[in-house]
Amino acid sequence: MADKHKGGFSEACETCGSRHKSIFCHLAMDELALFNESKSCMSFKKGQIIFNEGGHPLGIYCVNEGKVKISHSGQDGKDQIVHLAKEGDVLGYRALLSSEKYNATAIALDDTKVCYVPRDTFFQVLKTSHGLSLEIIKLLATELRRAVNTITDLAQKPVRERTAEALLFLKETYGFEEDGATINVVLSREDIANLVGTATETAIRLLSEFKNDKIVEFIGKKIKILDMNKLIKTANILY
Repeated sequence: MADKHKGGFSEACETCGSRHKSIFCHLAMDELALFNESKSCMSFKKGQIIFNEGGHPLGIYCVNEGKVKISHSGQDGKDQIVHLAKEGDVLGYRALLSSEKYNATAIALDDTKVCYVPRDTFFQVLKTSHGLSLEIIKLLATELRRAVNTITDLAQKPVRERTAEALLFLKETYGFEEDGATINVVLSREDIANLVGTATETAIRLLSEFKNDKIVEFIGKKIKILDMNKLIKTANILY
């Protein structure tokens, strides 16, 4: 995968702005130099697959620019979005650390740039960098907390509340556009349904209800939040 997509852009690890948003923020210059010597820079168009569920991890991916969805396929073949990634996020590290196959597929949500660091280089730095080890532990703990919250929500929360919470999650992940109200990511209604954990028809109906209640409005496929307080109340969460 790395050789196939190698090229497209060049970004030095030492001067990369997204590094400060990632688990590599505390690496020393000599460690960054190791990454820089061995990494590959890759560009993906919207909809292209970065890695496939069931594939063998040979390194890690760091999102330099763009947005990525990570989806797991259920027994019925239906996809479930388990994570959304943004600039600075690292992909594929859990499978690499556990020596397992990827349990999800990573797909670019828009034109995306990623840097690929081979396994040997990653482990070489991980063995000597206490800062990176701590960042990995913190990242694993955060993902575990999110997984527990998701399981609890799916078991206990009505789908209307989960849909509102999903919109808040999108806002927290990708922020707003320049107008300060439009969520800065475009997802299909099917993707939103997969994120919520419901049927596409149900997600479409609930989004229409939110529109009728003047909570949101639609600009094409984009979602603009009109009443943040009402959306938070609908989600029934502490915010």
